[in-house]
Amino acid sequence: MIERRKIFYAFSGILILASIASLAVFGLPLGIDFKGGSLMEITFEAESDGGAIPQRDEISSALSEFKIGELSIQSTNENSYILRFDTVDQDTHTAILEKLGGLEGSTVNEDRFDSIGPTIGAETARKSLQAMGLVSFMIVVYVAWAFRKVKYPLNSWSWGVVVLMTLFHDIIITVGFFSVYAHFASAEVGVPFVAGLLTILGYSVTDTVVVFDRVRENLLRFGSKIPFPELANKSVKETLVRSLNVSLTTLFVLFAVLFFGGDTIRSFILTLIIGISVGTYSSVALASPLLVTWAGRKN
Repeated sequence: MIERRKIFYAFSGILILASIASLAVFGLPLGIDFKGGSLMEITFEAESDGGAIPQRDEISSALSEFKIGELSIQSTNENSYILRFDTVDQDTHTAILEKLGGLEGSTVNEDRFDSIGPTIGAETARKSLQAMGLVSFMIVVYVAWAFRKVKYPLNSWSWGVVVLMTLFHDIIITVGFFSVYAHFASAEVGVPFVAGLLTILGYSVTDTVVVFDRVRENLLRFGSKIPFPELANKSVKETLVRSLNVSLTTLFVLFAVLFFGGDTIRSFILTLIIGISVGTYSSVALASPLLVTWAGRKN
């Protein structure tokens, strides 16, 4: 692992550049949680006497008389849709539902309706960023405290900074992949996406700390008798099977939920799958090599 660190650095660099490029090209489509607006999830039932399910064009045409801004219609299955539009009051909401119920050949059921004002959306976005910043800072403090007795070859704060670098690596790649998915699948970023990122931060740092803890144990056991690159490589090999087993069992469950779960949590589960996969890679192939590189430059 350690002797091939330049290959891992190059691979991670390519992934980060690709993620930044995807964000620049596709961006992150913010959902109503952040920019405000209304979301209506409806299900049509065809009438028994040869009725038909309305299509997107019919729905768009029926709602054109309402001043609801840009209308986004996403099909979740053959008879269900998710409608996104500007914030509306209760009277307009009722009128929209009556209009959809009057479409010939079917009846409509409202499964969900959410409406958030732009002020609340901006507040949610600000607090989400604050939460991620606070979590990242506390992770660095925790790692620095946990490794406070380690003096060779780096001080404890250096270990915390390396953890923060790997976390940034995991988050930026996850966000980049999600921007591509959101563009082609018409998905949006909401609070579940932020919850997924926070979960990834906790999962990734746990995996990295397990590897670092084995490095620390070997440092206390062998000290400087073994060159640090060799010692770090030994530690990674000793924890490799454990890291892969934990990640694979978690991914098996997530893929099952992705394929058999509902559309409501699809974005959240996909975020976890990407983040845990990238986090496992960075814990094994990036964190310890970064320590070795930093220690080598310091010496």
